[in-house]
Amino acid sequence: MPPSASLARGVAPSPPGTLHARTVDCDLSAPPRQGLTVRFGRGEKPDVDLGVGVDDLRVSRRHGELTYRQGSWWLRNTGQQLVRLPRGRMMHLSSEPIPLATGYTPLFVTGSGYREHLVELYVTGHDGPWPVSHRHGGDVRPVTWPLDDDERLLLVVLGQRYLLYEEDPRPLTYAMAARQLAYLRPDGNWTEHRIEHRIEAVCRRLHHADFQYPLMPGTSHGRPSNNALLHNLLRGLVESTTLVPPDLDLMEDDTAWPDPDTEPRRG
Repeated sequence: MPPSASLARGVAPSPPGTLHARTVDCDLSAPPRQGLTVRFGRGEKPDVDLGVGVDDLRVSRRHGELTYRQGSWWLRNTGQQLVRLPRGRMMHLSSEPIPLATGYTPLFVTGSGYREHLVELYVTGHDGPWPVSHRHGGDVRPVTWPLDDDERLLLVVLGQRYLLYEEDPRPLTYAMAARQLAYLRPDGNWTEHRIEHRIEAVCRRLHHADFQYPLMPGTSHGRPSNNALLHNLLRGLVESTTLVPPDLDLMEDDTAWPDPDTEPRRG
């Protein structure tokens, strides 16, 4: 279970303003040329340039477009379903176009049932080819942390709200995660106790490797809750691009997942 390829980890050096886009089906790059439009959706070339949700009839054939004008790439929703941006922002068919910031932006196209289809976008800026956390400064690529297959799957399940770029995300409870993992990996013996043990082991290991956020209970300012430490862990793994939105594919098993607060069910 190697780390997923993702534009969150940066792009090849390219002129400022270059648009890079990737879905599970294809990827492309486009120069910052006045009036140039890149279209994405369920359709095929030449109707769209970037396929997304090609097996989902709820995704429009032309679901959205990005046009370069006034020095920016402007995003417009041209489909019937919502396009969700980070931090809970939604775009409807009637929404005004919005300019993309430089760096990484994940979009989620609403599909059938509980499905959401990821479109990764990256606009090259003037100060480097990859996103940089303020904690790292300069133009040094963030450190990614090694995870084994079980740890990666566990952390993706616990941190799915972070990878969906929800506003003010919080970890799933161990009970919720155990139910989803039992459904995804019925032979994995994913109990709440085992989940807690694995998370404690990851926290200890990354703490000793100088992880960017506190992962161990403090002694001078009281004992932070386990949920606060897990939040620190997931926040740091996403910010460092150790975990990226395409990792959500690890939870795909021809399954239509309901809200994480409920039991999983097949579509």
